[in-house]
Amino acid sequence: MTTPIDTPQTSEHVTIYATKWCPFCIRLVSALKVKGVPFEAWDVDKHEDLGEWVKSVNEGNRVVPTVLYSDGTHATNPSSDEVERKYEELAQS
Repeated sequence: MTTPIDTPQTSEHVTIYATKWCPFCIRLVSALKVKGVPFEAWDVDKHEDLGEWVKSVNEGNRVVPTVLYSDGTHATNPSSDEVERKYEELAQS
């Protein structure tokens, strides 16, 4: 029996779990910076526990970027437009 992995705590509406070498991660982070969408980012290569959480929500695969939203939902490899829309929704509530 496996122990469920707790959802990481975050202080932002948007938290990105990524790696420094992933082109999709780099593109998402860059686009969100240009759009002015606030976010927190964590490198799953440096934080094994966060990498385990990413795997737990991606059928055992460490797929990056995985984005955690402050409402507890998440998205795997979302577009910057998708993240921006979700951020705006969360910031208004």
